Amino acid sequence: MELLDPKVWSGSVFGGAWTASRAGDAPVVAPATGTEIGRAGVAGPADIAEAAARAATAQRDWAAASFEDRAAVLRRAGRLFEEHAEEIHWWLVRESGAVAGKAGFETHVAAQECYEAAATASQPMGEILPTAKKRLSLARRVPAGVVGVIAPFNAPLILGIRSVAPALALGNAVVFKPDPRTAVCGGVVIARVMEEAGLPPGVLHMLPGGPEAGEALVADPNVRVISFTGSTAAGRKVGELGARHLKRVHLELGGNSALIVLDDADLDLAVSAGAWGSFFHQGQICMTSGRHLVHSSIKDAYVERLAAKADGMPVGDPATAEVALGPLIDERQRDKVHALVTGSVEGGARLASGGTYQGLFYRPTVLDGLTTAAPAYAQEVFGPVAPVMPFSSLEEAAALASDGEYGLSLGILTRDPMKGLALSDLIPTGIVHINDQTVDDEAVAPFGGVAASGTGSRFGGTRANVEAFTETRWVTMQGDIARYPF
Repeated sequence: MELLDPKVWSGSVFGGAWTASRAGDAPVVAPATGTEIGRAGVAGPADIAEAAARAATAQRDWAAASFEDRAAVLRRAGRLFEEHAEEIHWWLVRESGAVAGKAGFETHVAAQECYEAAATASQPMGEILPTAKKRLSLARRVPAGVVGVIAPFNAPLILGIRSVAPALALGNAVVFKPDPRTAVCGGVVIARVMEEAGLPPGVLHMLPGGPEAGEALVADPNVRVISFTGSTAAGRKVGELGARHLKRVHLELGGNSALIVLDDADLDLAVSAGAWGSFFHQGQICMTSGRHLVHSSIKDAYVERLAAKADGMPVGDPATAEVALGPLIDERQRDKVHALVTGSVEGGARLASGGTYQGLFYRPTVLDGLTTAAPAYAQEVFGPVAPVMPFSSLEEAAALASDGEYGLSLGILTRDPMKGLALSDLIPTGIVHINDQTVDDEAVAPFGGVAASGTGSRFGGTRANVEAFTETRWVTMQGDIARYPF
């Protein structure tokens, strides 16, 4: 049987079994064509409450299971992502608008996240503490309980599994709300993989839903930790609601990441890196190179070559043609991107390439002659737009890169890596890549931003995942009951 046979999941949500949602279902739409390619269940607050209560019950036995048993489930999940990669790619390409390479990257990282989570299950979970008394004193890491995971549409498989897998490995149950625009490739896929991998019923609940479902998940008393990936605006609301309910909330939010090109950089390689950083997956990535800061001595040549590269990039339906860019996710996102571009041009920026669209297919766009107030430079675009700004000194480059509310990723291109590293120390970000563009992710690396980009490195790598999805408990033991003067 196919992993993603619609007969199994069509119109349903998952909680160990596939059942109809109280809130009904909704079409799964291919953005490239606008056609319906399936129907997925959609959850409301009542579905979330029921799932969280069931998860709290199932979590006790799952936490008590041997770490070997939990690791075995995660290893099987990793193999299933690999074995069914072609089938999963079909959905990633059609439902999320990913090109083939992007789909392959997502399944590869998903498998690695499961393998790393399996390894995390057997890591030491605490430390021996010094104590002034005759006893054993421990700081022990214990499962948080029920973890709520909210994931977005842009890299739906990666951004869901990177929280789901380690949370499960560490003994938690998970209530998972994927974006309803990518309910299958970002939700059904994960649920089906875990189901086939032998995860006990009730430990994972997968419920696509809108803002009301998300609010219910954050507020639910059975949910102790929230792992949210999405826009800064939505993240602020999640953080505020979580604080009101005394929840631990991990936020991975937006960005407007700078790619700094120093005057000694190889220009052709820099242009290639810049195009990838801004145009990969239509710019719909939180780490996208949103601002190209280029030394004034090479800025004009950089703009000319980047524009020429953009003009030559094919845009179309990745399901039917070999293209560099697919569609934006929906009309709302397209109109936002276009408004930022046209607003910048109206403010004096020069359109070096792109700035046009057909349907949801937006041409890769290069903007020159901007001011720092230009909308496409100052704001996160989340589209295939590369604004270029010149600088004259390293101090000016650092000031430009630091100007703004975000602090996610930073790329610096130079023939002198140590100079690049020294420059990065002047710019507050959660991620730095010397001689690479700003978009990268590995299951073994801590991931996260600062300031309006989130609450720090809360995903990736054993240490970050253990901190994210467990609680610290102080435990003491002594041979006899202590004597007290009362």
